Amino acid sequence: MAKKEQRTLYESGNELAAWAAKQIDYHVMGYYPITPSTQIAEYLDQLFADGEHRIALMPAEGEHSAADICYGAAAGGGRVFNATSANGLLYALEQLPVQSGTRLPMVLNVACRTVSGPLSIKGDHSDLMYALNAGWVILFAASPQQVYDFNLCALKIAEALHLPVIVAFDGFFTSHQKRSCLVFAKDSDVQEFIGPYQAPFTALDPKRPVTIGSYMNEPDILNNKYQLHLAMEQARTVIPQVFQELEELSGRRYAPVAHYRAEDAQALLFVLGSSYDTACAAADKLRSEGLLVGVLTAPVLRPFPAREISGLCSQAKVLIIADRQDSYGAGGGNMSLEIRAALQQYGAAPRVLSRVYGLGGADFYQRDAEGLLRLCLQEDAPAFDYWGARPGQPIDLKAPFLPISERSASPGLTACHWEENAGRAVVEGGGVAATTAMPKRLAPGHGACPGCGIPVNVNLLLRGIEGNVVLLFQTGCGMVVTTPYPKTAFRVPYVHNLFQNGAATLSGLAKMYRQRQARGELPPGRITFIMISGDGGLDIGMGSALGTALRGKPVILFEYDNGGYMNTGYQLSYSTPKGARSATSHLGPDQYGKSFYHKDMPQIMAASGMPYVATAAESSPADFIRKAAKAQYYAEHSGTAYVKALSACPLNWGDKPSGERRVIAAAVDCCYYPLYEIENGVTSLSYDPEKAGKKIPVLDFLSRMGRTRHLAGEEYREVTESIQAEVDRRWARLRARAENPLL
Repeated sequence: MAKKEQRTLYESGNELAAWAAKQIDYHVMGYYPITPSTQIAEYLDQLFADGEHRIALMPAEGEHSAADICYGAAAGGGRVFNATSANGLLYALEQLPVQSGTRLPMVLNVACRTVSGPLSIKGDHSDLMYALNAGWVILFAASPQQVYDFNLCALKIAEALHLPVIVAFDGFFTSHQKRSCLVFAKDSDVQEFIGPYQAPFTALDPKRPVTIGSYMNEPDILNNKYQLHLAMEQARTVIPQVFQELEELSGRRYAPVAHYRAEDAQALLFVLGSSYDTACAAADKLRSEGLLVGVLTAPVLRPFPAREISGLCSQAKVLIIADRQDSYGAGGGNMSLEIRAALQQYGAAPRVLSRVYGLGGADFYQRDAEGLLRLCLQEDAPAFDYWGARPGQPIDLKAPFLPISERSASPGLTACHWEENAGRAVVEGGGVAATTAMPKRLAPGHGACPGCGIPVNVNLLLRGIEGNVVLLFQTGCGMVVTTPYPKTAFRVPYVHNLFQNGAATLSGLAKMYRQRQARGELPPGRITFIMISGDGGLDIGMGSALGTALRGKPVILFEYDNGGYMNTGYQLSYSTPKGARSATSHLGPDQYGKSFYHKDMPQIMAASGMPYVATAAESSPADFIRKAAKAQYYAEHSGTAYVKALSACPLNWGDKPSGERRVIAAAVDCCYYPLYEIENGVTSLSYDPEKAGKKIPVLDFLSRMGRTRHLAGEEYREVTESIQAEVDRRWARLRARAENPLL
């Protein structure tokens, strides 16, 4: 092959992954935003809006569904792409063996990140190592240039083997680090390198109907896995061939194992990813002191290059393996375990040391690599340890807490009782002025942005809740800005869990409370259990929330709806307004912002049959507080209650913090966000802007925010009219329900 024309791009690893995908011209990308891989989908969306590619980008409601989208698309015989990180990879993990077991090729980029808990968004390898047994080929890129190159190779490898391929790289180090890199100047050269693909079977051919993913027993399942094993063994030949073909086109050489000054080294350091270049610099420094040291890394993790690594270690006296994750209780991370097994298998016998380093994105400096290599000179160095860890401080359970007593949290400012004649709960009190006496469970001092609606809405909700409360926050801005370790902004018990399972977690906690009370382990009394969700948490967490409601668990589900995945940089959520600009719904010649209508979560929750559903707004604080009191009543007496508040995000809405209450009021007055409640299936309007003579066009609300201000342009008239028609349709249906005593 002749070398092809290339040009220089100054881009990050994420951007180069997207650029490679654009040049490949994939058919479908199913994705869900998660830091630090989100930029891949964001950049591809921008390129799509600019008319640079035709890939169908499909935003899922969670990583599990994103993986399912990819599986379904791959079953259709086309080319499929995805990107994820950390807990997103784990959430999708169930689908990975399905993809490989049915031999459907695709490419998944993993910007490696710490797996929580505790929650951390920084980079290490604790996510990727869960995928080692999924039957996927795994390439590990150490630089942005390799991210680009490996993405090109990955699809060619995948289609040759009929296996899916992961391209992994270090989150925030490689994913966000910008470098001058070479890319092929012509997309056609990339496509020629990869070649055409004709799937051997597809679910889209009625003339040749096939069954994909059939039920198997022994010995068929054994044979299936044996065939997968044979394909992985074939990869040991295919991968070097593909690397060789890329070298002929680009001049860049790759191999399953990379090494530096290893041939005569007496001490070797093994690291993965972005640490490799740092370790090479350390080797140069120690070589200048007369120490014979070298460095190893593995650009290919599956199939594992055991023979190659062992051969390079055959002359060394000591090998130190640095893992950016730990296989807890095994005396080392996964690379330590696999390399030790390889050395035993192939007869290499250096003394092996294992060190876990860099967890949670801790920087790896040249001095760290030098220190690890110098450990090889210590005869008494322990076989396993952590590098750079410090012993923590024991928790002092005798230290003074600042709790809110049940008495102080029960001033009797709101009282709710059942009124038989009305057939509904009725609130007494709950005035705005009076409830300022309620002690703040969420204390001042949080780190929310100026104008953020989260603390405003949470505090309004809690002003209507009498007595003890336990809060559960799903992942999101509300969680991140209030609990930066070792500080907390809460004066009441607090639990965090991930987006997709907060409601289930809280229902388990509530059940334990009642179980322990019934057994006499806790005193009589009452606690109100409240889940706080937002930032798209009831997209990915909708199933858990509905399951909790269907089980009728006595909890309050509170959603602060800020209309986007704000904690990851504002990607579209299902609650984002149609037409809104976001990091995954750009404006351009081929795109006008988000392409579908906002989700009506209160109606979805009401369809579960839960006893109480309400919408509230900070522009109507007295109504908000009374609905909080009702939610507490129904949660205690009837089952799950759901309250939703439209929550401002000036940073991403593109408006001023000082004007957010007016923006929220405009959303209410245009009926984009109507105020109402549904009690035991019966709807009542809390406010009718038509009767009040205050109804405004929806564009009056949308034009107040930078993210939707463009919709006032004549070129978007059709989009604006469709939004107005949908808002009017939903409002008419809501009014009709409110006028019917059964609805």
